[in-house]
Amino acid sequence: MTTSERSSQENTTGTHNKSSQEKLAELHDMKAGALLGGGLRRIETQHKKGKLTARERIDLLLDPDTFNELDMFVTHRSSDFGLAEQRIPGDGVVTGYGHIDGRLVYVFSQDFTVFGGSMSEANAEKICKIMDMAMKNGAPVIGLNDGGGARIQEGVVSLGAYADIFLRNTLASGVVPQISAVMGPAAGGAVYSPALTDFIFMVEETSYMFVTGPDVVKSVTHEDVTFEQLGGARVHNTTSGVAHFSCPSEPDCIRMIRQLLSYLPANNLEDPPRTTPGDSPRRAEEVLDSIVPENPNKAYDMKEVIHHIVDDGDFFEVQETFAQNIVIGFARLNGRPVGIVAQQPRALAGVLDINASDKAARFVRFCDCFNIPILTFVDVPGFLPGVGQEHNGIIRHGAKLLYAYCEATVPKITVITRKAYGGAYDVMSSKHIRGDINYAWPSAEIAVMGGDAAVKILFKDEIEKAANPEQRSKELAAEYMEKFGNPYIAASRGYIDEIIEPRHTRYKLITALEMLKNKRDNNPPKKHGNIPL
Repeated sequence: MTTSERSSQENTTGTHNKSSQEKLAELHDMKAGALLGGGLRRIETQHKKGKLTARERIDLLLDPDTFNELDMFVTHRSSDFGLAEQRIPGDGVVTGYGHIDGRLVYVFSQDFTVFGGSMSEANAEKICKIMDMAMKNGAPVIGLNDGGGARIQEGVVSLGAYADIFLRNTLASGVVPQISAVMGPAAGGAVYSPALTDFIFMVEETSYMFVTGPDVVKSVTHEDVTFEQLGGARVHNTTSGVAHFSCPSEPDCIRMIRQLLSYLPANNLEDPPRTTPGDSPRRAEEVLDSIVPENPNKAYDMKEVIHHIVDDGDFFEVQETFAQNIVIGFARLNGRPVGIVAQQPRALAGVLDINASDKAARFVRFCDCFNIPILTFVDVPGFLPGVGQEHNGIIRHGAKLLYAYCEATVPKITVITRKAYGGAYDVMSSKHIRGDINYAWPSAEIAVMGGDAAVKILFKDEIEKAANPEQRSKELAAEYMEKFGNPYIAASRGYIDEIIEPRHTRYKLITALEMLKNKRDNNPPKKHGNIPL
């Protein structure tokens, strides 16, 4: 018998000789060690950075006493670069399942106190296991990211580990909601799992995302930037549009995740969860009758319109600081969750540009994935003109939004509050692209273009020959708008189902939603369409 075989036999014999109480005590000791992660000193360092530990985050996220941890004792299987002497239970990620508001969710939380939360083969196997379980059981996956990227000591194995997760992110897309919270660093390959999920939360001052860090950027492009300037929460929520929510603190971030989930179904086969409304469906808002200014060039706040219409004025906005000329988010009407897309006249007059088109298209597709009705408020003067927009592909990006609305089979209700000009009228959930119910306020202007632009084309020669070209142009523009700048021609064609009093918009939307609750629509059989990415 070899020495190792004798040692193994002695260990087995020793275990067998232990009493039940001793075995329980041993389990408790092992659990206590695992719960400490990288140890008290590293936990203190984490707290000094203003960050919670992996388990503290899970405790805040889930309903009390509902977390069931899986794979607590998993360790890595590497021996290079001194790793053989560093085997910490859990291996840098805490995984399991629990409940939020009584509903099942799966969660993984990277532990920065263990190997800097870096991705290893064993670490990825733990994450993949709960993602597979989420797919099988139809429940959301929430990832709390706080890691230093691939575990370099494991080489290509750690890269393969990332790809195993990326594949599951892709397969789970549109099947179960996937939510990522970036609560620390996410660099290199670590950014792509969050990027494949439905929503990304970031914490101000303590989280950042980038493919290449400041040092590499400086060496290649000679640009000198900080971590925050390159990939902080403000940058990705305002400039790049990579993230969807920016939160002042980790507790705020976790609270917002719970709030978001309250609007979402557990999977693509369920309807979103209804609540018991405390707001009368017949509530009328007289202020809406005069909220659109008489001057068609004067701005107003579309968010104010939304707040007056939805249950209790509660609107959960998504990507609030990115592409502010379009507004997206979730609300409820008579207790039923809806996704809202709306132009914002206060930003670029509500025009559609590249970023607004991308922002809205992705949101429309998410709602369609998860059976969330789409409510669209329209006040759009058209697409943003300019060399920059054309050269950067406004045609392709605008087509994404058009594609998303055409493809969507969930109930789609549209309200035109003021301008609906040109191709942008078609794009914004018009009747022609399977809008189910299309309303217009009396202030709606549905036309190919505004009066000033139209008469310069239609009456170019007459205006040039007039004694006072400017005055004649104004007169002709007024005549054009009198004839075409209203909703009645569209209504006579059936493009508008009803012209409604603004004060009754809430009740009209609620009755339409109720009528559409059993809607069934199908797209032609195919593997998948080819959206103009």
